[in-house]
Amino acid sequence: MKILSWFTVGTAILAALAVTVGCGGQPGPEVSDTMPPLLDRELFFGDPEISGSQLSPDGRWMTFQRPYQGVRNIWIKGADEPFDAARPLTADQRPVPGYFWSRDSQYVLYVQDRDGDENYHVWAVNPAEAPAADTGVPPARDLTPVDGVRAQILSVPKNQPDLMIVALNDRDPSFHDVWTVRISTGERTLLRENTDGMAGWQFDLDGQLRLAYKTLPDGGAEILRVDLDGYTKLAESSFEETLAPLRFHRDGRHCYVESNVGEPDLTQLMLMDVETGVMQYVEADPEGEVDFGGPVFHPETDELMATSYLADRVRVYPKTDEAARLWENLQKALPGGEISITSMTRDMSRMLAAVTSDVDPGSVYLYDVATGEATLQYRSRPDLPSEHLAPMKPVRFTARDGLTIRGYLTLPRGKEPRNLPTVMYIHGGPWARDYWGYEPYCQFLANRGYAVMQVNYRGSTGFGQSYLNAGNREWGIGAMQHDITDAVNWLIDEGYADPEKVAIFGGSYGGYATLAGVTFTPDLYACGIPYVGPSNLLTLIESFPDYWKPFLEGSWYRRVGNPEVESDRQDLIARSPLFHCDRITAPLLVVHGANDPRVKQHESDQIVTALRGKGKPVEYIVAPDEGHGFRAPNNRKALAVAMEKFLSNHLGGRFQEEVREGTQQRLDEITVDVSTVTVELPEE
Repeated sequence: MKILSWFTVGTAILAALAVTVGCGGQPGPEVSDTMPPLLDRELFFGDPEISGSQLSPDGRWMTFQRPYQGVRNIWIKGADEPFDAARPLTADQRPVPGYFWSRDSQYVLYVQDRDGDENYHVWAVNPAEAPAADTGVPPARDLTPVDGVRAQILSVPKNQPDLMIVALNDRDPSFHDVWTVRISTGERTLLRENTDGMAGWQFDLDGQLRLAYKTLPDGGAEILRVDLDGYTKLAESSFEETLAPLRFHRDGRHCYVESNVGEPDLTQLMLMDVETGVMQYVEADPEGEVDFGGPVFHPETDELMATSYLADRVRVYPKTDEAARLWENLQKALPGGEISITSMTRDMSRMLAAVTSDVDPGSVYLYDVATGEATLQYRSRPDLPSEHLAPMKPVRFTARDGLTIRGYLTLPRGKEPRNLPTVMYIHGGPWARDYWGYEPYCQFLANRGYAVMQVNYRGSTGFGQSYLNAGNREWGIGAMQHDITDAVNWLIDEGYADPEKVAIFGGSYGGYATLAGVTFTPDLYACGIPYVGPSNLLTLIESFPDYWKPFLEGSWYRRVGNPEVESDRQDLIARSPLFHCDRITAPLLVVHGANDPRVKQHESDQIVTALRGKGKPVEYIVAPDEGHGFRAPNNRKALAVAMEKFLSNHLGGRFQEEVREGTQQRLDEITVDVSTVTVELPEE
């Protein structure tokens, strides 16, 4: 089955993480004059000048995100107007995490939570309405105004543009009921009460509820047809297999499914007959290398236009003659890099194409399909000099048991790639993966003189069923952590890394791996920076949100452990850094968001309290207005200051001594005096 990951946005949230506290001290040693200039941290961690652009389906408007009153909000302009003509649409006090247009181009819909609690509400704003005098933007309406409830958007039917289908867990915190919402009025009507424990729903292209997705007591999953008088099982998977409905076919009789049920190791694209459950093979990776990536459909005809696969780089395969011509023309019209279509008009006459690379966070072009002309709209970070950034290269090494492990290595410009101070940057999830492209922390650290290694340890997604399942029950003292250790030793053996100057940091599972690294391999790391990382696997799993509970059997309990099973409980204790923190010798900088619903602040409080009690060097940052990942630029920049100072003290890299007044003030506000942290610790 598809696995619930700590980072649903994957690297998008992880890119927002900053991970240390300030600790004073002197700058690191002088570096070679051949290094690029020290780039201002604001270039990496401030908000992009412009980002997230979308065309309205009718092609008349372009929306995008840029700061308004100091916070990243949504703006609008005519599709062919200059950006100077734009006006703001929202005035939220917290950065807007995502938005989209209604099917009829009448409304802009966006989601927002409260200080990172992930109880998202769906809001609607009508660009045609006059701005309010006090905010300067049109009024926004909360379409899901239920406190403490997480709304999920399930469908926006094409033939009912004023209708949106959402799921709400107000009746039962563990399960979401299905509601229809009139965008124009906010009128909400119950469509289906989820009294059968369904974990998900699938609608056809007309907005009709057709399929349900249910997790089973043994950790497997079922796809069921929704009938008038109940459900009919169509397909089933074990907990070690993937079975995920993606989207209905335009014929209404079939549904696209990603699956590796049975013999395949890599997931494939299949078509399932929703009357009989019969599966028809569509496609798998032509190079036999990675799992199925994603489909692209025509916005009007709903025809499958292309598929993509994420290996070392993205590979795209057009499925129609029209798509093949379009892809060829896009490659001719646009500069080199990874090309992605981020938005298009309903008639597909115009589209926004983003071009990114390891040294370019994104340039967006308006592409005219008829003429084949691409016009640059904006660069997301125009002041960031790509010529001074460092290439990221895919690498492979062999783990101690012979398994090939993939990763990415970013080496600093202007320094001989020998005996470098090195930072192991560990991705979250853990059921996620790193990929090639612009990554702000990699570039920031490389500019400061560090080699940066990212590891797609076993248990990472995208590399097949056996690779994913090789991470089961292998946390902390097992093969997942060994892969990271083996990556460090590979870097040392290859001559890249100075064995005395290796740091480890990461967010979520990456934060856990950081704590596990300094606990179970204490001689390997000079320092560690765990961010929203669990220290006690017992309290982590026991405190998960209610709406995660339907998924736990098929993910956490099977792949990590169930605290209610005594043998599992003892194993979780053995893998929890908190219970073995007397082994830690490296300085730690612990970072958390106070409203994190996935990994509670209690996880960091515990390790800080335990280390302080043992006289271990530990410092602490807590942002009171953040959750599982820092979205606010003032928090990101403040943590970047602390991070580079800390790493310079322990690894010897360079850092920017100048700190802007507001950034220093914020760092002072979120830095915690560890002597004030009090929490009851479990018995060891």
